[in-house]
Amino acid sequence: MDPKDFFSKFFGGIDPNSGKSSLKGLIITIIVLFVLITQFPLGTVGAGERGVQLRFEAVTGKVFNEGLYVRIPFIERVIIMDVQIQKEEVDANGASKDLQSVSTRIALNYHLAHDSVARVYQEVRQDYRERIIGPAIQESVKAATAQFTAEELITQRAAVRDLMQEILTAKLSDRGIIIDSFNIVHFDFSDTFNKAIEAKVTAEQEALAAQNKLEQVKFEAQQKIEEARGKAEAITIEAQALRSNPAVLELRALEKWNGVLPKVTGESVPFINID
Repeated sequence: MDPKDFFSKFFGGIDPNSGKSSLKGLIITIIVLFVLITQFPLGTVGAGERGVQLRFEAVTGKVFNEGLYVRIPFIERVIIMDVQIQKEEVDANGASKDLQSVSTRIALNYHLAHDSVARVYQEVRQDYRERIIGPAIQESVKAATAQFTAEELITQRAAVRDLMQEILTAKLSDRGIIIDSFNIVHFDFSDTFNKAIEAKVTAEQEALAAQNKLEQVKFEAQQKIEEARGKAEAITIEAQALRSNPAVLELRALEKWNGVLPKVTGESVPFINID
């Protein structure tokens, strides 16, 4: 491209013969603006963040809180670290006390300790999820599940969770990471173990049903025994009453008499003792 056309297009017809100094000034202005934009000595730290000060790329230990900060251009820079509560879900594999394979999904809420962000950055930069949290969860889950049988992992879930959290807290707190909440999302066992558990539950349910049926039969039999005993006691009481009071026989006869006298009578004792 002809230089004249270049200057006409980009600089509105500035004379190239007399615009060398202007071009030089423009280049300098662009450089200055670039420096001001990229190396401006003022910056801000947002809500839920902390700023780690670096001087010649070395961590000074100074941490800026939320708000405005000042730095020395070309010498210092500030790395922003998130200290808000963050969520992590991780799958971890291990073995139970009775050597059953178990897969565990963990849900973890955590945050960086405000006074440890400089150390965390110095040790692992911003890769603390992959380099600290993930391995710590794996180790904690393995250590905890190894202390329970597979059945206990299900029946004592709260105790398992508390132990995992205790182990993980000890590992992460030393690295400047605070646990806010810890939960076991689910356990997953091998197909063989799942079928064995299902068969055991089915057998227990069937045994319980049989036990309930047996108890019902015993109850019904006991009811019949009590009923027969009641009848026998009633007969005994009535027999004793008859023996002690013969008039009761006449009362029973009157209760059964329909009021019609017999048509044929003899010399036997009258049906009713009129006297």
